Amino acid sequence: MISQIDRFDASWASIEKREGQSLKQLKSIATVRSVGASTRIEGSKMSDEEVEVLLKKIDINKIEDRDSQEVVGYFETLDIISESYADIRISENELKNLHNILLKYSKKDEWHKGDYKQLSNAVKATLHDGTHQIIFQTTEAGYPTKDAMRQLVDWYSSDNQTHPLVKCALFAYDFVSIHPFQDGNGRLSRLISTLLLLKNGYKWIQYVSFEHEIENHKTEYYRVLRSCQANRPNEEVTSWVVFFFEALLNIQKQLMKKLDIQGVKTQLSPKEKSILVYISNNPGCKSGDIAQKLGIPSPTVKRILPDLIDKNLIEKYGTGPGTNYSVM
Repeated sequence: MISQIDRFDASWASIEKREGQSLKQLKSIATVRSVGASTRIEGSKMSDEEVEVLLKKIDINKIEDRDSQEVVGYFETLDIISESYADIRISENELKNLHNILLKYSKKDEWHKGDYKQLSNAVKATLHDGTHQIIFQTTEAGYPTKDAMRQLVDWYSSDNQTHPLVKCALFAYDFVSIHPFQDGNGRLSRLISTLLLLKNGYKWIQYVSFEHEIENHKTEYYRVLRSCQANRPNEEVTSWVVFFFEALLNIQKQLMKKLDIQGVKTQLSPKEKSILVYISNNPGCKSGDIAQKLGIPSPTVKRILPDLIDKNLIEKYGTGPGTNYSVM
């Protein structure tokens, strides 16, 4: 699995150079999906569409409800990681700083953000009916948590033999198992996963949503965590590492499918490619939506759409004002 992931990574530089315009759009889409998915895993009710609307017009004076506070905090943390990952050290102080940014707008978390937990906290899953189920117990607050975090960071810094992908998976697992902060640990563990992958050169991770993949396999995510945690300490964690790698392989496939729609390789102009990528991510969209979202003049969009239909890349549905488009 490692060699599969790394083979893809080896070809990424040339893909990145070729797909510049499409990647810019994919990153924007992936950001919205990541923010929406990771906060929903923890109980938020906001859809990706609602997240997108909120992030386009952030007014910090009007972020009153908890879901919005969590969404904006997650977005800002992800943005900092994306822009500055090379400068963020894997240290306790840096992790505390990321936690502080994550909960920056959450009024109910003001008393503990940026500091290790003061009270014991168990990992709970939010079920479909809104009830909570305890998944596993976590490291005790106080010295046990401080010692565990120090050991985790020291191990990550000093281990030069374990493959970087395994280190990413293990760090995420141990972090969420320790649950060092009072709240926000699940969200931060997924952000840290992205940070570690970026720092180890897996730059394609920012163009597809790792969090969305976790959300799609939420039941399995908790099941694997619980099965490993049940035997802590000195537990066998292969099932978690395999789950982590499967998620990466799945999103690699998704990314290539988005960039190379259903294997059809055509020489498209940057505008054609960006329109095609937009339609693939927004099935049923109309020409006006495409023009507005991509900033391409409406006559240009209307000229390009028939060409994409002729190339069997998209299909047209409906007539008149109801006309919309989806990929083949």
